[in-house]
Amino acid sequence: MWIKMILETTYRDKEVTKRINSSVGKPFSLWQSIQMKGIGCKRMMIGDVSITIKQYLNTVADINYGNIELRPNGILVTIIKGLQSFTWVIPYYQLYIYKTEGISIHAQGKFVNFKNNTTLKENAAFFKKLTHLKIAYDQRYPHVDSL
Repeated sequence: MWIKMILETTYRDKEVTKRINSSVGKPFSLWQSIQMKGIGCKRMMIGDVSITIKQYLNTVADINYGNIELRPNGILVTIIKGLQSFTWVIPYYQLYIYKTEGISIHAQGKFVNFKNNTTLKENAAFFKKLTHLKIAYDQRYPHVDSL
């Protein structure tokens, strides 16, 4: 059974690592990462989030940052709050990506919208790679349409 999860990942925890790996797969190896020309994006500015994610953002006027890591069966969206890191674990079958005034990641009834700025433009190749991985996953495991 899938549990919607945002986990604190500031420090290494074997149980947290185990939950992440069982949900979206173990990290790509160094060799795979080199072949893919990277598995992470540059840090991006967060523009807006759903109400359930607001608690993981800085409450003062600081700029909020996040990044995305690719995994074999999903992605990890990491949000930095002060000195803490929170990771939203999203399997590909729950992932939806929208091109709005930036890029919007949706899953599990939540969303994170990354601002449209130069960093987002620098991550264009990363999002193309993410889209190809999502499509390949969907072709391997097609969704069953309800009647």
